This record gives sequence, C-alpha cells and structure tokens, in this order.
Amino acid sequence: MNMNASVARLNDSVGDETQRNEAEVAIDAKINSIYYGKFRAVRDSHVPIRKGEITGFIGPSGCGKSTVLRSLNRMNDLIPIFKMDGDVHFMGQDIYAPSIDPVLVRRHIGMVFQQPNPFAMSIYDNVAFGLRINRFKGDMDERVEGALRQAALWDEVKDKLKQSGLALSGGQQQRLCIARAVAPGPTVLLMDEPCSALDPIATRKIENLMHDLKEHYTVAIVTHNMQQAQRVADTTAFFSVDISDGQRCGHLVEMGRTNELFENPREELTRKYIRGEFS
Repeated sequence: MNMNASVARLNDSVGDETQRNEAEVAIDAKINSIYYGKFRAVRDSHVPIRKGEITGFIGPSGCGKSTVLRSLNRMNDLIPIFKMDGDVHFMGQDIYAPSIDPVLVRRHIGMVFQQPNPFAMSIYDNVAFGLRINRFKGDMDERVEGALRQAALWDEVKDKLKQSGLALSGGQQQRLCIARAVAPGPTVLLMDEPCSALDPIATRKIENLMHDLKEHYTVAIVTHNMQQAQRVADTTAFFSVDISDGQRCGHLVEMGRTNELFENPREELTRKYIRGEFS
C-alpha cells in the first residue's frame, strides 16, 4: 500500500459536512456491533469524541468501555476474532476502510494502557522508540525532552536518561508511557484506566497531567472511578450492559457534559448507576 496516500487520506477533509463536523469532533464512532467470534460485545453506540476535550467512559465491568476505546485506533485488530460493524471517522476518513493502514492510524491516535508497560530499555530509548520506528528525522534529543516535559517527568529523570525505565516507580512508569505515546505527535490520546494500578498520590499526578495534555491533544479515558470522571472529563459517556438470548451485551446509554450527566442524567439507568443502585 502507498503510505503517503494513506497519510493524505487521514489528513484530508471530505466535503463541507465533514468540515463542519471536524470543527467540534475529532473522532466520530458509529458502532452497530462489535463481535469477538460469535459473541456480540457491544451494540448500537454512537460515540463522538470532541476536539480539545477529555471524554470519560464510565460503566460497570463488561459493558464494553475498553472495547469501544480500543476500537477508536484499531487496537482490537490485534485480536483475531474481533469484528466490527460500523465506522469510525477520524479527520474525515473512516479508519476501517480497506485502504487504511492501522499502523498509521495508531501514529495519529496514541494509547496508554491500564498497567504501566515501559520497555526493558533506557528511559531515553523508551521515549525515542516510536520516533525511530517512524523514521523521525528531526532533533531526537529535543523531541525526547519535550515529550518527557509534557508528561511532567523531565525534572525527575533528566539526570538518569540512560537508566532503565523499569527502575522507575509505578506512577513514573505510567508517565513514561505517556511520554512515549505523545512523542510521535498524535492528535488523539486514548487512556484505558491509566490510574487503576497507581496509589492516590500518583493518581492525582496523572489526573493533573491530563488537564495539561488536553491543551495539546484530544483525550479519551476509560475509568471505573466516577469521581475521577467528574474531576477530569469534560464529557462523559455512560455504558451499561443488558442480557439478550442469555448473552451480555454492552451499549452506550447516555452521553453528555459531565456536570449535567452526574447532576441531572436523562436516563433512569444512568441515575441508578450514579447513585450506586446498579446491580
């Protein structure tokens, strides 16, 4: 495939309607179904991710939050039995179109995972890893420093860049992973429960960092912590799960501005979940 043509597709707007949508929405996901083999994991969910904001995904376990998030940059493609019916538009292009290279998609839409997963290499090489894969031709030292500063980690590691990333604390490792994700210069950053393995102090540092990151990136985060969603998210999507033909299936129930969703939810199911009455 022609990689230059693919990059152009990912960066070109398509028509006036797309341009109007792009004024507010970075990713527009319209999911009819997501399957793992014959199991329908998610149904009937329209999830727009607004530019320059943090969008939080909340809901009970098994409701499809992470599945939807990982669909936004085709990370689920790595699972052989995954299949999606629907489309995900980013910068005017359906990223699931046959002509689109998922590796290029992930360059534009980065991801940070639940467990900190630095590579078994130096702090510097962790951050430079994606740049080297993408054949970055600029000033590597400057780019690595910039990414570490964006991840609020530079001052803590600037004198030990040659040390292993695995020697850092859990919270520092997660910020290193964030630096690694932002170094290639993505437009969108996806975060799948990035604080679930961290202590409260490290969690607060990551939350503060999210507010800084949205000055440069559009962010979508999955969290089980409703208080965290209230602290960091501009918009919140509540997913739930129902049972049909004996199988559980996740779906989007309600999505709106965070303060409105928590203070005056439209759906009774949302209200019960927020009140802790969900079973």
